Amino acid sequence: MEIGKLLEDILPKERIKVRLIDLVAYASDAGFYYLRPKAVVRPIAESEIIALFRFSHQHQVPLTFRTGGTSLSGQAITDGILVDLSQYWNKVAIEENGDLVRVQPGITGSVVNGHLKRYKRKIGPDPSSIDAAMMGGILSNNSSGMCCGVKLNSYHTTKHIRFILPDGKTFTTEKVADYERFEKECGHIYEAIRGMQDQLRDNTALYDLVRRKYETKNTVGYSLNAFIDHQHPLDVLAHLLIGAEGTLGFIAEAVMATVPDYPYKTTAFLYFPDIYAACQAIIPLTVSGAEAVELMDRASLRSIDSLKGVPLRLKTLPETAAALLVEFQANTLEELHAKKNVFLASASFLSMLEAPLFTEDVKEQAFFWKLRKGMFPAVGAVRASGTTVILEDIAFPVAKLGDAILDLQQLFKKYKYHEAIIFGHAKDGNIHFVVTQAFHTAAEIERYDLFLQEVVTLVVETYDGTLKAEHGTGRNMAPFIETEWGGEAYQIMKQLKSVIDPQNLLNPGVIINENKKAHITNLKPLPSVEHEVDKCIECGYCEHKCPSRNITTTPRQRIVIRRELAILKAKGNKRDFDQLVGEYQYDGLDTCAVDGLCATACPVDINTGDLVKRLRRESHSKTANGLALTVAKNFGATAFTVGLAVKAGDGMNRLFGESTMRNITGGLKKMIPAMPLWSNQLQPTKGKIEGSRNGSVVYFPTCINRMMGGAKDNKKSVPQTFMSVSAKAGIEIVVPDDINSTCCGQLFSSKGYQDAYVYTSNETVRKLWKWTEGGKLPIVLDVSSCTHTLQHCRTVLSDENKAYFDQMSIIDSIDYLHDLVLPKLNVVHKKDSIVLHPVCTLKKMGLEGKLFQIADRFAHEVEVPLMAGCCGMAGDRGFLFPELTAAATAPEANEVKSAEYSGYYSTAKTCEMAMSDAVSKNYESILYLVDECL
Repeated sequence: MEIGKLLEDILPKERIKVRLIDLVAYASDAGFYYLRPKAVVRPIAESEIIALFRFSHQHQVPLTFRTGGTSLSGQAITDGILVDLSQYWNKVAIEENGDLVRVQPGITGSVVNGHLKRYKRKIGPDPSSIDAAMMGGILSNNSSGMCCGVKLNSYHTTKHIRFILPDGKTFTTEKVADYERFEKECGHIYEAIRGMQDQLRDNTALYDLVRRKYETKNTVGYSLNAFIDHQHPLDVLAHLLIGAEGTLGFIAEAVMATVPDYPYKTTAFLYFPDIYAACQAIIPLTVSGAEAVELMDRASLRSIDSLKGVPLRLKTLPETAAALLVEFQANTLEELHAKKNVFLASASFLSMLEAPLFTEDVKEQAFFWKLRKGMFPAVGAVRASGTTVILEDIAFPVAKLGDAILDLQQLFKKYKYHEAIIFGHAKDGNIHFVVTQAFHTAAEIERYDLFLQEVVTLVVETYDGTLKAEHGTGRNMAPFIETEWGGEAYQIMKQLKSVIDPQNLLNPGVIINENKKAHITNLKPLPSVEHEVDKCIECGYCEHKCPSRNITTTPRQRIVIRRELAILKAKGNKRDFDQLVGEYQYDGLDTCAVDGLCATACPVDINTGDLVKRLRRESHSKTANGLALTVAKNFGATAFTVGLAVKAGDGMNRLFGESTMRNITGGLKKMIPAMPLWSNQLQPTKGKIEGSRNGSVVYFPTCINRMMGGAKDNKKSVPQTFMSVSAKAGIEIVVPDDINSTCCGQLFSSKGYQDAYVYTSNETVRKLWKWTEGGKLPIVLDVSSCTHTLQHCRTVLSDENKAYFDQMSIIDSIDYLHDLVLPKLNVVHKKDSIVLHPVCTLKKMGLEGKLFQIADRFAHEVEVPLMAGCCGMAGDRGFLFPELTAAATAPEANEVKSAEYSGYYSTAKTCEMAMSDAVSKNYESILYLVDECL
């Protein structure tokens, strides 16, 4: 019997994934290994986890737990059952006024910090992947990061753990009774841990080795310090789970002690003539109290110097140069400046290329950290197509760091890794190096193997360092644990694994692996694919932004599947290729919102939506393209017809009940999947829009608001509200006579109808030139996504229209309200509390700040949900695939429903419809807030 059918005995079918596309999508994580699972499951309760353990033992199939999939050492992949915890295990609770936080494994570190922000606290671990990495991985890998050092990592800040062992028994260190129960029910584990404690304490040399190894960052093997840091075997085991990479048990919940999130920070790039000179600054910076000291060699700086906004100084640094990104943090400005001044007093003794220049500007600081966090993926962006990016993670004694790096750079030259870069947490002696490597020939695999063997020798024997400081052992350092720790310590680790997981079914091959070539086994192929996404290194930073992440695929998975298609095609495997293409239509194309929000989280700005648009474009027949072009050329008639349909549907609802049309279209959709589903938020636009012929601003009411821009409760329509706000601000508005036949082109662009999009864009720009009197007047749109589309249409314009376009000012209603309306207002009244849904395009246009400032002007309290993201509507996706918007809006809606607000606002009609359906409250344009408060 197939494994999927067997699993249906313990899980419902909808939470078992066994299609080819599912298995391919989860075969990769952020590392450079590849294993295709037999099934992917999504349990929702501890009872189901216990059942999965039982199933694993009964059928002798391995089990691996996965959350964010951002691990770099092969910990989150398997050829057995992959347990995806990213959707249902996302509870967080703040305790003791923020001093403690209770978390489940499937919530990202940044969301936990978002909940803690109001208490001026945060979790200790601060990995660069914190926006995408989830707590399960952060705990299981004993994550640390840029500021937390050794004392504030996952191991030291975890106070309590609730966990399930492979035998199905559950314990928590919060219950006193569980300590006695653990001794009775798991006597063999209890006694084994006692024996290991005695062995360590009786062996002075081994005891001292453990103490010394954990004075610096170290995640090689199991956390042996647990045996000497804690007395009771249950406490020992609980802390052994931290850093165990999911090989000893399942962490169901953890209570973590939090650390201060200092409100004041000052940050600087410090430039040095060479890496050795930069290392001489580490101790003075540490002594002066710097929270972060991030080291970057010249090659790493070069990997980011072409990014928009990068300091010009980076481009002119000498070839041997290096830099430190330094940050001081404090509770007060006085304390902050005092720390900085202590360092500056000693700076004259350091060899720097220029005087330090610190900034306290929050945006500039955020940009500096974005550059630093993006270095690993940035190398991937410039790698040769078809090569893999490898990020290794080592640590040396700080006093020896400069010499060690110079020796490491010699190894780069010896093995011809000319593009290699070095960066890392210098304060802890922890550096990362990145190389790009092809694995398609035996010679290339041997090159990497020989190089890594020499790195191991350099780190362990020459400099007495550690082979993994914070990324976990995984598969790529498992063969070298004994090399670093010695035979006796390694035997303790092997014994621990065998007593807890005697059948070796829980994430086998990770940490304990008898295969001495494990580091070059099951290597991930990375074939060349479409140019829009080829530079992706599958880091997973994009996934938390994707509206389809909980229903079909993520941007990373869409790319992984495209690579699998390339492999299947090269192998001539037509059966699997055809099956995967068929499954990709819905999972990869139909349910992609093409919102481009993934690009805002991608360190190299990959917009997977661009690929999807092109694939949609290529899939259209000549007839379909011709029909779309006909619609574009007759858009006035089309808009009029749609408007009539909306009015007719609204009339049906008024006669027979407000859900009549939704029920009718829902029934039809079951028989005809392409049938759009009616939304109860659809309201016809009422009244005529009249403007002045001599106004100072041209108003372009978008087609969505012209056709269905009406409001519930008999309010004015969106266009009428825009005119009302303008009148109250004393601004005269021009409304073009032929506006009803005009469209921004988004309808055709997002669906991939290129001919129709090109025609529409050119026609619209030609009209805009006339309406704006040759570019003299700004033109305002009332839907942010339409604004964005029009602002980015230049590439498809004729030369004549490009000249027109370059002379015109096309702005969003948010720009209009913030820049032109607010300065004219004196007296307003405020609403008590409101909630905002910032649409995707506002984020892409950088207008969120203006939206918040507008809202703050008209409300005493303004909330933006932590889980605010793309609603998945994407114009028409919510009508055609309502399950997409339901999944996309659920996290944000659940958060909003926990409170009552006096207003719910956004900046795009279709997004407002999606959020209204999800929250059961009326979301409307921010224009209504302004109008009602004037």
